Amino acid sequence: MSDDTNGSPHTLAADDESTYRNFWAETIADEVEARVAERSETTAVTSGEKRPASRDPDEPIVVKGGVSPSGVAHLGNVNEIMRGFFVAEVLRDRDHEVRQVFTSDDKDPLRKLPRKLADADGNIVGLGEVDAGALGRNLGKPYTDIPDPFGEADSYAAHFAALLEADADRLGVDIEMHSNTELYADGTFDPVVSHVLANADTAREVLSEYQAKVDEDYVPFNPVCEECGKLTETVTNIDLDSETVDYVCTDMAVGDETIDGCGHEGAASFREGKLPWRFEWPGQWQVLGVDFEPFGKDHAEGSWPSGVDIAANVLDIEPPVPMVYEWFTLNGEALSSSAGNIVTVTELLELLEPEVVRYFFALDPKKARDLDLSRLDQLVDDYDRFERAYYEGVDDESVTEFAEAAYPHVVDTVADDQPIRLPYTFAAVLGMVEEHDLRIKLARDEGHIPADADEETIEAALARVEKARNWAERMDNAYNYRLQTDLPDVEFDESVEAALGSLAEVVAAGYSGEEIQSEIYDTARDHDIEIGDLFEAGYRLFFDETQGPRLGEFLGELETEFVVGRLRRER
Repeated sequence: MSDDTNGSPHTLAADDESTYRNFWAETIADEVEARVAERSETTAVTSGEKRPASRDPDEPIVVKGGVSPSGVAHLGNVNEIMRGFFVAEVLRDRDHEVRQVFTSDDKDPLRKLPRKLADADGNIVGLGEVDAGALGRNLGKPYTDIPDPFGEADSYAAHFAALLEADADRLGVDIEMHSNTELYADGTFDPVVSHVLANADTAREVLSEYQAKVDEDYVPFNPVCEECGKLTETVTNIDLDSETVDYVCTDMAVGDETIDGCGHEGAASFREGKLPWRFEWPGQWQVLGVDFEPFGKDHAEGSWPSGVDIAANVLDIEPPVPMVYEWFTLNGEALSSSAGNIVTVTELLELLEPEVVRYFFALDPKKARDLDLSRLDQLVDDYDRFERAYYEGVDDESVTEFAEAAYPHVVDTVADDQPIRLPYTFAAVLGMVEEHDLRIKLARDEGHIPADADEETIEAALARVEKARNWAERMDNAYNYRLQTDLPDVEFDESVEAALGSLAEVVAAGYSGEEIQSEIYDTARDHDIEIGDLFEAGYRLFFDETQGPRLGEFLGELETEFVVGRLRRER
């Protein structure tokens, strides 16, 4: 075996200690351009032998991602879509034609039942809401041979792929979805399967470096049993001329569990099965002409080295430019469908604008990050600063440089004028107010909307309010209250009424929210009443509740005249 894997020009970008350019996607685009430049050479050198260049240099650059359609399509599944998107966008800016393809590894077998699924609209449902028994009866079968649990798409795989395509569309990313099952069925994979099986001894030798279960009888092909429809790993004979294999349908070990084979002995064509995943991945590079592929750090140590080795020493092709990204966590924990720690793109877009979600993925992929739904206000604040840096610069030069490079790829269209953005927490405050005109007045009074803003600008700014409102309701946080437009029908004793009157004077004097909060304590003491009684009176007046957000800070956000009138119980 040659040692080409040690000399590959395409090293793992995430392990490189060199500094990224202002935007990481620019650095990766540089590497992809260098790879593409090699196409113009009439010969290429692999394993010491010269051969014709495999692709036309004028062909589009291909950026790839992939996923196994095993359960809920959640935000983690769009990692490769978004990482690939930014590199594709930079390359397009450099006048390259780019295709962003995404493979659904849907000829893989269903190995275990998912605990959660998502319906066609992206809403998460439990197995109790679908025919889980049908799924259980299909363990070991390819995803494309399993009925859609919701009875709408052609298969389980088609349902999942449609969800991912819809998520990409919601984020403004145009992807070409390719089904592995179809790539086998239409003959696209024929040359790869034939080559691997014709060189089975070499394939075994290479694979043995990465996988323990490789003996002299191992054949790198998994036929689909014609009797039970399950994939089997036991091939007894290869006929290269007829492009068929003989097999026995044996048991499949899945962790500590076993999926029973039916024992059938039969024959299958090269199109009636699939390559094991370690061969299938580099096979995709070959048949799709992949130039760049990002992947999570879990693939960096075993999967990628084996893919490079198989590409060089079995398939005789050049691997794509790689990029390893760190997984992000959700609410401080690993994303996990089985544990229920997931969020779908649909759910997140109820809380955030698409450009804020894209900004999250535009950040340095080498750094681990946590998406804490309870602190989305911090993410939005960071985005707003990023946007401000693009238009007017900020005090951190690195942020400004990053914004200048990345912002045009984060937004759908770069507006001539900087968009008006309401601070997320202020938008959540406005979400407590039902009356549309009062929302506008409060935003103007706080200086967030200019007096001369036209209706279209105002409505664009207020679009964030409902998202912040959804956030408050989902998190059930301090903003999950509704301001009573009309004065609630409440009565207080004289001492509390007098304290409310004094507090009205404080607000009328123009105190800030923090100052009002402090004055509530002083006012209660001055009137010899319990501090809790004064807070409760305030909550009753504004929310008709006995508790609520930090009252002083909330009152400081509202229109002074409105607050003073309410504290004085004016109707």
